[in-house]
Amino acid sequence: MNVLIVGCGRVGARLAIRLSRSNDHVDVIDISREAFVRLGPNFDGHTYQGSGLDGELLCRAGVQQADVVIAVTGGDNRNLTIAQLVKHRFNVKRSIARLHDPVRAAKFRELGVETLCTTTVLEGLLELYVKNGEFPDLPGEMSVFGDDSALED
Repeated sequence: MNVLIVGCGRVGARLAIRLSRSNDHVDVIDISREAFVRLGPNFDGHTYQGSGLDGELLCRAGVQQADVVIAVTGGDNRNLTIAQLVKHRFNVKRSIARLHDPVRAAKFRELGVETLCTTTVLEGLLELYVKNGEFPDLPGEMSVFGDDSALED
């Protein structure tokens, strides 16, 4: 699968590493060149410095060949705009926007934008924990508190 991730913060970098290790082709865009350090020396995808709203940069990063574009920058508005841009201008089948605002996530989901709201995901997990006394098994998590050793070389 060809994956383009816009945003190389903690979430974007960890996701890029995880998908790359499962033999997906992963490219990453971030406004800051320093952010790519999070990917480590063994990341085999390509990195592109610049804005994920820049159509020319998206083309250089291979948006036309992407099976999915995942926008995980620090801003909800930016992530929504990127998700809509790649879906409508570049006809990418799947574009996913990570959001923090549950109201906005629900409204845009109703409009056909794939959204993942970290606030409601965490809320749901905490509710399960409170009611059941344990967290469900999550992909990539070695413990409730996260074990980064799975992503270390």
